[in-house]
Amino acid sequence: MNALSFLWLKMTRRRSFKTLLLTATDVKKLLTLKECFSAVESSFRAYGEGRVLLPPKLYLILPQGIGDFRAMPAYLASPKRCGMKWVNVHPHNRAYALPSVMGIIILNDVRTGFPLVILDGTFLTKMRTGAAGAVAAKYLARRNSVTLGLVGCGVQAETQLLFLSKYFKFRRICFWGLTPSNRKHFYDRMKVFRRFLQEKKTIRDAVRGSDILVTTTPSRRPLIRREWVNPGTHINAIGADSKGKEEIDPDLLKRAKIVVDDRHQASTSGEINVPFSRGLLTQKEIYATLGEIVCGHKKGRTAKGEITLFDSTGVAIQDIAVAWKVYQKAIRYGIGKQILFF
Repeated sequence: MNALSFLWLKMTRRRSFKTLLLTATDVKKLLTLKECFSAVESSFRAYGEGRVLLPPKLYLILPQGIGDFRAMPAYLASPKRCGMKWVNVHPHNRAYALPSVMGIIILNDVRTGFPLVILDGTFLTKMRTGAAGAVAAKYLARRNSVTLGLVGCGVQAETQLLFLSKYFKFRRICFWGLTPSNRKHFYDRMKVFRRFLQEKKTIRDAVRGSDILVTTTPSRRPLIRREWVNPGTHINAIGADSKGKEEIDPDLLKRAKIVVDDRHQASTSGEINVPFSRGLLTQKEIYATLGEIVCGHKKGRTAKGEITLFDSTGVAIQDIAVAWKVYQKAIRYGIGKQILFF
């Protein structure tokens, strides 16, 4: 019997059903880059092996462009874990001094449904998305990649850079942001990479020469042209996460080996959703899911000169796997606050 099962048994015998609360501060104390990467990689392996239940993400679109909410449930076996993330995207939250993306994650006991822990999902979402990009690059990018291009330089660009830099030795990091203030803010935040950072004033200049390219914008029109991307480039397409968003020229998509986190989700709300809706791409042109590659059912990069692309929409198995790791450590170190809800 593991420590968590023993704790649950003690709680059950005492009829003391308490839920653990973990704040963003708690999560930041408990979660490391290495642990996050490992949890996300393992979640994709479980997906590829068919050891997960992953219903489609449910969207609640608010009127007048206010924003949207997304309900993301998932179950993973070995060990048995289940839960849900409730996350919002409100683009205008800067006016209220709030993040545009905020989330709460609930993990439940599989046997009873009791909520074991409620934790902040805002920081965790940033981390698991960065980890997913690094997992994809591990299997799809050239191992000797030394030039990173960043189109978009917000929070997602930061975590992509943090995780990728753990597995690739970049000598040049070219970045583009929509405004000079965006670019300056990014440059000031990424002090540890300062000697490698190169600010670019055009998207083309940030893209050209990149071994790995990361796009993290909310664009609704293609930004990355086919002729700018060299053979052998790997692309993490992160920004498109809802219907109508796209960053990559469809001609480039047709030239690339496309890998998705989830086929249904990618085709309805990922980078490929617009070309799919227009009949420019079909399911046959999706090479694999990342899970199929991680578990070895399909190969990753097979040729030095091929262009690979990871369409990252964000799937709940990532959140549940990482949240479970955080929960385990919180129990071990006695971090968080126990609440008697029922």
